[in-house]
Amino acid sequence: MTHRLSVIATRTGDDGTTSLGDGSRIEKDAPRVAALGDVDELNSVIGLWRCEPLPESVDALLASIQNHLFDMGAELCIPGHTAIGAEHVLALDEALKHYNAQLPPLKEFILPGGNRPAALAHLARTVSRRAERAVITLHKNEAINAPLRQYLNRLSDLCFVLARTLNRQDTLWNRDATS
Repeated sequence: MTHRLSVIATRTGDDGTTSLGDGSRIEKDAPRVAALGDVDELNSVIGLWRCEPLPESVDALLASIQNHLFDMGAELCIPGHTAIGAEHVLALDEALKHYNAQLPPLKEFILPGGNRPAALAHLARTVSRRAERAVITLHKNEAINAPLRQYLNRLSDLCFVLARTLNRQDTLWNRDATS
């Protein structure tokens, strides 16, 4: 980044456009801006989640993920820029393997909830899925780096596994409760 913003209310977006990192302007409802906004929201949800008391290893993992999501935002903001690589996806795969190994097998669907940190993990999972959908929509019109798409997919899985880890007891779906 060549300069930092010193004035936030520039009024240049009043016409319904926004500036990308390369200086070009696009409509605020463009697929690129939607994907960027969903990734930003995901990063904010993870920031909220980190306000909860968490095991140090989980908090450190989430801090790393927040930095990766910020890099992902840069990749989405600057067409042609690459920031997320296979090594980032591999790090999530390793975290998934580590935390999943500590959990009992699933025997039923899980309801979001339990304790507050687990509920926030589920919220992050759903926002990650939405961000992934937005990136896939963008990818239909513009080539998007495969590791970026894979990262969001793995992250939603990791959020699910971390919710189970933090809950210590799954909140199971009860099919009889809907009758």
